[in-house]
Amino acid sequence: MLILPEISLFAVADGMGGHNAGEVASGLAIDELKRRATGLTLIDIDGIREWMLEAIGEANKEVFDASLRTEETEGMGTTLTALVIRENKAVIGHVGDSRIYLWRDMALSLLSEDHSMVNELVRLGQLTEEKAKNHPHKNVLSRALGVDRSTTIDCFQLEVQQGDVFLLCTDGFSNIIEDTEMALEFSMAGTWEEHIERLKNTVLKRGAPDNFTVVCCILSGEKYDL
Repeated sequence: MLILPEISLFAVADGMGGHNAGEVASGLAIDELKRRATGLTLIDIDGIREWMLEAIGEANKEVFDASLRTEETEGMGTTLTALVIRENKAVIGHVGDSRIYLWRDMALSLLSEDHSMVNELVRLGQLTEEKAKNHPHKNVLSRALGVDRSTTIDCFQLEVQQGDVFLLCTDGFSNIIEDTEMALEFSMAGTWEEHIERLKNTVLKRGAPDNFTVVCCILSGEKYDL
Protein backbone atom coordinates (compact mmCIF):
# COMPACT_ATOMS: atom_id res chain seq x y z
CA MET A 1 0.00 0.00 0.00
CA LEU A 2 0.98 3.64 -0.42
CA ILE A 3 -0.15 6.39 1.95
CA LEU A 4 1.17 9.89 1.25
CA PRO A 5 -1.30 12.27 2.93
CA GLU A 6 0.96 15.27 2.40
CA ILE A 7 0.25 15.08 -1.33
CA SER A 8 -3.07 13.24 -1.03
CA LEU A 9 -1.96 10.08 -2.83
CA PHE A 10 -3.18 6.65 -1.70
CA ALA A 11 -2.97 3.20 -3.32
CA VAL A 12 -3.26 -0.54 -2.79
CA ALA A 13 -1.76 -3.32 -4.90
CA ASP A 14 -2.27 -7.09 -4.79
CA GLY A 15 0.31 -9.25 -6.55
CA MET A 16 -0.13 -12.53 -8.33
CA GLY A 17 2.39 -15.17 -9.35
CA GLY A 18 4.27 -18.14 -7.97
CA HIS A 19 6.77 -18.08 -5.12
CA ASN A 20 7.32 -14.45 -4.08
CA ALA A 21 6.65 -13.03 -7.55
CA GLY A 22 3.32 -11.49 -6.55
CA GLU A 23 5.02 -9.59 -3.75
CA VAL A 24 7.70 -8.41 -6.18
CA ALA A 25 5.09 -7.22 -8.70
CA SER A 26 2.98 -5.29 -6.20
CA GLY A 27 6.12 -3.76 -4.68
CA LEU A 28 7.36 -2.56 -8.06
CA ALA A 29 4.00 -0.96 -8.87
CA ILE A 30 3.82 0.88 -5.55
CA ASP A 31 7.46 1.97 -5.83
CA GLU A 32 6.82 3.45 -9.28
CA LEU A 33 3.87 5.46 -7.99
CA LYS A 34 5.95 6.65 -5.04
CA ARG A 35 8.83 7.60 -7.33
CA ARG A 36 6.54 9.77 -9.44
CA ALA A 37 4.66 11.23 -6.48
CA THR A 38 6.77 14.40 -6.31
CA GLY A 39 5.52 15.24 -9.79
CA LEU A 40 2.06 15.75 -8.36
CA THR A 41 3.24 18.91 -6.58
CA LEU A 42 4.26 20.43 -9.90
CA ILE A 43 0.99 20.09 -11.79
CA ASP A 44 -2.42 21.68 -11.42
CA ILE A 45 -5.66 19.83 -10.85
CA ASP A 46 -6.36 19.47 -14.59
CA GLY A 47 -3.13 17.53 -15.09
CA ILE A 48 -3.74 14.86 -12.45
CA ARG A 49 -5.62 12.48 -14.75
CA GLU A 50 -2.74 12.51 -17.23
CA TRP A 51 -0.26 11.98 -14.37
CA MET A 52 -2.30 9.00 -13.15
CA LEU A 53 -2.40 7.37 -16.58
CA GLU A 54 1.33 7.87 -17.12
CA ALA A 55 2.28 6.66 -13.63
CA ILE A 56 0.23 3.46 -13.84
CA GLY A 57 1.34 2.90 -17.43
CA GLU A 58 4.99 3.09 -16.36
CA ALA A 59 4.26 0.83 -13.39
CA ASN A 60 2.87 -1.71 -15.83
CA LYS A 61 6.06 -1.57 -17.92
CA GLU A 62 8.24 -1.95 -14.83
CA VAL A 63 6.41 -5.08 -13.75
CA PHE A 64 6.32 -6.51 -17.28
CA ASP A 65 10.06 -5.98 -17.86
CA ALA A 66 10.90 -7.49 -14.47
CA SER A 67 8.75 -10.54 -15.24
CA LEU A 68 11.03 -11.38 -18.18
CA ARG A 69 14.27 -11.37 -16.19
CA THR A 70 14.03 -14.65 -14.26
CA GLU A 71 12.01 -17.84 -14.22
CA GLU A 72 10.85 -17.03 -10.69
CA THR A 73 9.15 -13.82 -11.81
CA GLU A 74 7.83 -15.10 -15.14
CA GLY A 75 4.10 -14.39 -15.53
CA MET A 76 3.84 -12.22 -12.44
CA GLY A 77 1.39 -9.32 -12.26
CA THR A 78 -0.47 -7.13 -9.83
CA THR A 79 -3.62 -5.15 -9.33
CA LEU A 80 -3.33 -1.43 -8.61
CA THR A 81 -5.97 0.99 -7.39
CA ALA A 82 -4.86 4.56 -6.72
CA LEU A 83 -6.53 7.73 -5.46
CA VAL A 84 -5.43 11.37 -5.65
CA ILE A 85 -7.44 14.10 -3.93
CA ARG A 86 -6.90 17.72 -4.88
CA GLU A 87 -9.16 20.60 -3.89
CA ASN A 88 -12.71 19.40 -4.61
CA LYS A 89 -11.82 16.51 -6.92
CA ALA A 90 -10.78 12.89 -6.56
CA VAL A 91 -8.97 11.16 -9.43
CA ILE A 92 -8.94 7.36 -9.44
CA GLY A 93 -6.77 4.98 -11.47
CA HIS A 94 -7.58 1.28 -11.46
CA VAL A 95 -6.46 -2.04 -12.94
CA GLY A 96 -7.46 -5.45 -11.57
CA ASP A 97 -9.90 -6.51 -8.87
CA SER A 98 -8.80 -4.46 -5.89
CA ARG A 99 -11.57 -1.99 -5.11
CA ILE A 100 -12.34 1.56 -4.10
CA TYR A 101 -15.57 2.45 -2.31
CA LEU A 102 -17.14 5.78 -1.38
CA TRP A 103 -19.18 6.26 1.80
CA ARG A 104 -21.31 9.40 1.44
CA ASP A 105 -24.58 10.47 3.05
CA MET A 106 -24.92 7.11 4.84
CA ALA A 107 -24.67 5.15 1.57
CA LEU A 108 -21.88 2.94 0.21
CA SER A 109 -20.97 3.00 -3.49
CA LEU A 110 -18.50 0.78 -5.32
CA LEU A 111 -16.61 3.14 -7.65
CA SER A 112 -14.34 0.63 -9.41
CA GLU A 113 -15.15 -2.31 -11.66
CA ASP A 114 -13.53 -5.69 -11.04
CA HIS A 115 -11.38 -6.73 -13.99
CA SER A 116 -12.04 -10.42 -13.54
CA MET A 117 -13.24 -13.17 -15.87
CA VAL A 118 -16.28 -13.81 -13.69
CA ASN A 119 -17.27 -10.15 -13.61
CA GLU A 120 -17.01 -10.06 -17.40
CA LEU A 121 -19.53 -12.92 -17.54
CA VAL A 122 -21.83 -11.03 -15.17
CA ARG A 123 -21.54 -7.89 -17.27
CA LEU A 124 -22.43 -9.86 -20.41
CA GLY A 125 -25.44 -11.41 -18.68
CA GLN A 126 -24.02 -14.93 -18.85
CA LEU A 127 -23.73 -15.31 -15.07
CA THR A 128 -25.80 -14.02 -12.18
CA GLU A 129 -24.20 -11.98 -9.41
CA GLU A 130 -25.33 -14.59 -6.90
CA LYS A 131 -23.56 -17.43 -8.74
CA ALA A 132 -20.52 -15.22 -9.28
CA LYS A 133 -19.91 -14.98 -5.53
CA ASN A 134 -18.88 -18.64 -5.28
CA HIS A 135 -17.59 -19.23 -8.79
CA PRO A 136 -14.42 -21.40 -8.82
CA HIS A 137 -12.66 -18.91 -11.13
CA LYS A 138 -13.72 -15.83 -9.21
CA ASN A 139 -10.13 -14.67 -8.69
CA VAL A 140 -8.97 -15.08 -12.30
CA LEU A 141 -8.15 -11.60 -13.57
CA SER A 142 -9.04 -10.36 -17.03
CA ARG A 143 -6.69 -7.40 -16.65
CA ALA A 144 -3.63 -6.80 -14.47
CA LEU A 145 -0.40 -4.82 -14.47
CA GLY A 146 2.61 -6.61 -15.92
CA VAL A 147 0.83 -9.24 -17.99
CA ASP A 148 1.43 -7.36 -21.27
CA ARG A 149 3.71 -4.51 -22.32
CA SER A 150 0.72 -2.17 -22.26
CA THR A 151 -2.64 -2.33 -20.53
CA THR A 152 -5.96 -0.50 -20.41
CA ILE A 153 -6.33 1.69 -17.33
CA ASP A 154 -9.65 2.79 -15.87
CA CYS A 155 -9.23 6.44 -14.90
CA PHE A 156 -12.02 8.75 -13.77
CA GLN A 157 -12.69 11.65 -11.45
CA LEU A 158 -15.51 12.89 -9.24
CA GLU A 159 -16.23 15.84 -7.02
CA VAL A 160 -15.70 15.33 -3.30
CA GLN A 161 -17.36 16.89 -0.31
CA GLN A 162 -16.65 17.17 3.39
CA GLY A 163 -17.42 13.93 5.20
CA ASP A 164 -16.66 11.67 2.24
CA VAL A 165 -14.86 8.45 3.12
CA PHE A 166 -12.84 6.52 0.53
CA LEU A 167 -11.96 2.90 1.23
CA LEU A 168 -9.38 1.09 -0.93
CA CYS A 169 -9.03 -2.65 -0.41
CA THR A 170 -7.70 -5.83 -1.96
CA ASP A 171 -9.89 -8.82 -2.77
CA GLY A 172 -8.77 -10.65 0.36
CA PHE A 173 -11.04 -8.20 2.15
CA SER A 174 -13.87 -7.63 -0.35
CA ASN A 175 -14.29 -11.37 -1.04
CA ILE A 176 -15.03 -11.99 2.64
CA ILE A 177 -16.96 -8.86 3.63
CA GLU A 178 -20.19 -8.21 1.74
CA ASP A 179 -20.95 -4.64 0.67
CA THR A 180 -24.09 -4.74 2.80
CA GLU A 181 -22.02 -5.73 5.83
CA MET A 182 -19.66 -2.83 5.23
CA ALA A 183 -22.55 -0.38 4.91
CA LEU A 184 -24.15 -1.68 8.09
CA GLU A 185 -20.88 -1.35 10.02
CA PHE A 186 -20.27 2.19 8.77
CA SER A 187 -23.81 3.25 9.74
CA MET A 188 -23.23 2.19 13.36
CA ALA A 189 -21.76 4.34 16.12
CA GLY A 190 -17.99 4.34 16.49
CA THR A 191 -14.80 5.84 15.14
CA TRP A 192 -13.44 4.86 11.76
CA GLU A 193 -10.58 3.08 13.50
CA GLU A 194 -13.18 0.98 15.32
CA HIS A 195 -15.14 0.30 12.12
CA ILE A 196 -12.06 -0.98 10.28
CA GLU A 197 -10.86 -2.96 13.29
CA ARG A 198 -14.21 -4.76 13.59
CA LEU A 199 -14.26 -5.57 9.88
CA LYS A 200 -10.67 -6.80 10.05
CA ASN A 201 -11.55 -9.08 12.93
CA THR A 202 -14.53 -10.43 10.99
CA VAL A 203 -12.25 -11.37 8.09
CA LEU A 204 -9.87 -13.11 10.51
CA LYS A 205 -12.70 -14.99 12.22
CA ARG A 206 -13.87 -16.24 8.83
CA GLY A 207 -10.48 -17.77 8.18
CA ALA A 208 -8.83 -15.00 6.10
CA PRO A 209 -8.06 -17.32 3.15
CA ASP A 210 -6.02 -14.55 1.49
CA ASN A 211 -3.91 -11.68 2.80
CA PHE A 212 -5.66 -8.32 2.66
CA THR A 213 -4.98 -4.60 2.73
CA VAL A 214 -7.39 -1.78 3.54
CA VAL A 215 -6.75 1.97 3.36
CA CYS A 216 -9.43 4.31 4.69
CA CYS A 217 -9.33 8.04 3.94
CA ILE A 218 -11.81 10.42 5.61
CA LEU A 219 -12.25 13.96 4.32
CA SER A 220 -12.82 16.30 7.22
CA GLY A 221 -12.54 19.94 6.22
CA GLU A 222 -8.96 20.55 5.10
CA LYS A 223 -7.69 17.44 6.89
CA TYR A 224 -7.41 13.81 5.85
CA ASP A 225 -7.80 11.25 8.61
CA LEU A 226 -6.34 7.82 7.86
